[in-house]
Amino acid sequence: MEELEIIVTQDGSHSVLSHRFGVSYHSRYGAIQESRHVFLEAGLFTVAPGLRKVDLLEIGFGTGLNALLTYAEAAERKWTIQYEAVEGYPLELEQALSLNYPERLQVPELKSVYEHMHRQPWGERREIAPFFALNKRKELFERLHYPDPAFDLIYFDAFAPNAQPELWDMPVLERMAQALRPGGVLVTYCAKGSFKRNLRSLGFTIEALPGPPGKREMTRGVLKDG
Repeated sequence: MEELEIIVTQDGSHSVLSHRFGVSYHSRYGAIQESRHVFLEAGLFTVAPGLRKVDLLEIGFGTGLNALLTYAEAAERKWTIQYEAVEGYPLELEQALSLNYPERLQVPELKSVYEHMHRQPWGERREIAPFFALNKRKELFERLHYPDPAFDLIYFDAFAPNAQPELWDMPVLERMAQALRPGGVLVTYCAKGSFKRNLRSLGFTIEALPGPPGKREMTRGVLKDG
């Protein structure tokens, strides 16, 4: 049995099933649908309108879907994004490029953008467009270290707590809190009670939002000033 298997979710978009961790990278109800709901609508759309430039950190680059959707919105809305993505276990290039997101989004120019994102070397910041720069870091989340607040928004898209509980415990959450500027926002599909309590203890105001199809609730945290 292969460790990673491409699957088709209910909205027709691909996801990847990890046999090693026993979970899929996205909701089986729809990968594109979930990413839009959790990370763009609850995160990017609340942060970007008030800023000249959004410094964004993604925990879990995975298939690159969140980055591609963010690029598409930035292009349409004329937002400037500095996008940093961290991934401990990158997909093989051939497998990543076989995913059908550009086709499902029906925007022809996104195919070359998506390929560019995956072919870009790890550890090198590159401008994909004048309004969008990407830096991919091949690194385990639990080893992250940002000594100074550098980000306005975090997409927390790690595997679920039942698959990798260590990624949802205080050491990783503390590093993310350190990386956020005051007033910065963290969004995730997870609504686990202990996770939200830990965020509150780190100075976040927690909002329980309606989840994407198939999930009752998701979480948005706003880091308090001071």
